[in-house]
Parts: sequence; C-alpha cells; structure tokens
Amino acid sequence: MNAKTITARMRFDGTVFEVLEDGSERPFPETTMPSMTDEEIETAARDDPDAQPLSDETLKRMQRIPRAKIIRRALGLTQEEFAARFHIPLAELCEWEQGSKQPDQLARAYLAVIACDSESVEKALRG
Repeated sequence: MNAKTITARMRFDGTVFEVLEDGSERPFPETTMPSMTDEEIETAARDDPDAQPLSDETLKRMQRIPRAKIIRRALGLTQEEFAARFHIPLAELCEWEQGSKQPDQLARAYLAVIACDSESVEKALRG
C-alpha cells in the first residue's frame, strides 16, 4: 500500500492549510457538501451507529460546560500563557484539561466569558 501523510494546520479563523514538505502552506481546495433534505440527514444519522442523534429529553439533561483546553487552543496559547493571562493557577488549569478535576460553577462561567470575549477579559484584568 502506498500511503501519503498530509500534515494540516488550522488557523484561528478556522481555515485549514496543508503544510508542505518545505514548510510552506497551501489552502485545501474548497469542497462543498451535497445538499440534503432534513429527511436525508436524519436517515444518514440513524444509519451511522457512531453518530446516533440525541433525543430531546437527553439534550435537555445535558449541560454545556466550557472546555478549557479547547478555549486555550483556539486562542493559540500554551498552558502557561493562558494561566498567566487569565490569572488561573497553572496546576488548576492542568487538572481541568486532564479531566482529573472539573471547573466549579464560577470557573465555568469565567471560561465561558473568556471564550466569548477574551480581549475584554484581558483588558479588564490589566486594570
């Protein structure tokens, strides 16, 4: 089998680029998904055992908890930079990201604010 590994990088704005062997980048070609009706989408989801749709009841019971690692990576920061910038103890951030500890309600609210408007949070913390 002749396999080729493609290295890709996603920029903060969500665009994805292929990283070439010389280190340069080129955008992946734009591909559009074929349009599907709601019924076709539902059928395709139900046919995929790994992507079963959630019931309305299940969705109501689920809580949306901001994921510290996703937020940090979206901002392009290391753990140390994120912790310092937003005044979060580094050990606490590491525990959240590893899943050994969950952020409490106040920390979840703070992470949600950072995710929505990190620049304003930084400005407020600078005083």
